[in-house]
Amino acid sequence: METTATDTRFIINLALSAWETQLERFDKHLEKLTDQQLESEIAPGRNRGVYILGHLTAVNDNFFPLFGLGEKVHPPLQDLFIRTPDRTVPIPTTAELRQCWHDVNAKLTPALRNLTPEEWLGKHTSVSAEDFAKEPHRNKLNVLLNRTSHQAYHYGQIVLL
Repeated sequence: METTATDTRFIINLALSAWETQLERFDKHLEKLTDQQLESEIAPGRNRGVYILGHLTAVNDNFFPLFGLGEKVHPPLQDLFIRTPDRTVPIPTTAELRQCWHDVNAKLTPALRNLTPEEWLGKHTSVSAEDFAKEPHRNKLNVLLNRTSHQAYHYGQIVLL
């Protein structure tokens, strides 16, 4: 069976819809939580909700340079929430992180929706042209699918608060 451009666009739209569903779920639950609740640990000895919020914001912010969409909206979050464990360095306030979350996703969602099917199936900036030729599955769409699962995983944690 040959895949048409319409089929490709349909599959990309399914993936984008799944991504947006996870964003909406996280947003709705985030609105229900107080700052005090977010500052609680998910489970004894585990990450706090505020750390997960910062982590997901940093991960989503990484889409911009990874997909060639521009610079990160909040670059300092990378070191605080990707490279550093919870409770080891001072972090922004919960209110500031809520705003960062909204800033990043308000810019990211339309940017993702504007990518063409060719761009979705093309390489991202972390893979060389040589490696991509050997492993064409290392494309932007695959990253989106992975990040959707990642966000769903952390949503499952945050609902425990």
